[in-house]
Amino acid sequence: MSSTITRGSIPRLLQEGVKNVFGNNYKMLDPIHSKLYEVIGSKNAYELAVMLEGFGVASVKEEGDDITFDSRQQGTTPKYVHVTWGKGFIMTREAIRDELYGQLTSGAKALGRSMAITKEMNAATLFNTAFATTSAMPGGDGLAMISTAHLSGPSGGTYSNRLAVDADFSEASLEDMLKIISRATDPRGLPLALQANMLVGHSDQQFEFQRVLKSDGQNDTANNAINAVKSMGSIKGIIASPYLSTDVDAWFITTNAPDGLKMYQREDVTFDQDLTFASRNSRFLAFESYCFGYDDPRAVYGSSGA
Repeated sequence: MSSTITRGSIPRLLQEGVKNVFGNNYKMLDPIHSKLYEVIGSKNAYELAVMLEGFGVASVKEEGDDITFDSRQQGTTPKYVHVTWGKGFIMTREAIRDELYGQLTSGAKALGRSMAITKEMNAATLFNTAFATTSAMPGGDGLAMISTAHLSGPSGGTYSNRLAVDADFSEASLEDMLKIISRATDPRGLPLALQANMLVGHSDQQFEFQRVLKSDGQNDTANNAINAVKSMGSIKGIIASPYLSTDVDAWFITTNAPDGLKMYQREDVTFDQDLTFASRNSRFLAFESYCFGYDDPRAVYGSSGA
């Protein structure tokens, strides 16, 4: 019965004279996961993606010769497996009857907050494990989300979505990362029109993010030079998240890769309640089912910091 809310759990709320009850009215942060992931509904037990490479560069056709024919192959097949998350609470009939301030009936609001924060923490897990071989979701090539040795495709080759030497965020390291993005190629090694989108990092880095991106001139120097990143509009926005908790020095850039970070929503959050027959205890619960992952690692580049 330790998880059941009884009158012993809330003795002060059974007495007259309490001026205020606090702790259940904190504001929620705006949702972050929907700014990072493409949110897609799902009706299946799991979702599977398949890479299909394009064609290579064309070759010269000499007079009288046949045109060279190419082929296409299937590449990596990342798999998304839904997970159901839930939380509930039980209240005795006596606790509901004798509580004087209407606080126990606000439990649904507290459950909603718990479920929303859980989703944000799960969304951050891919970033918190982005450099680990035990990533929350290894890519179709079996590597961490951020790696220097991603497999380009079935025809061979590798590419990197990580700085060659990890570095803390700065104007110089940001420019180095943007150069890597600008050199991105497709599974057949052809140049991509890949562009940076959002700068992502722990909320501790928000001030440095602002200084580097918003300064008209080069940051923290006496050089009379423009801030090239700002002038070119290379970064579309900033996401500074307190949920990125594993390494506060790690930072990322999301890109416009068309099949990148995805969240599949299998079941929306659902609230339910019942009354147990013998004890007359009231039970309240919430649950939902979803998964976070990515098709193409080119959707996010990163550095673990120095």
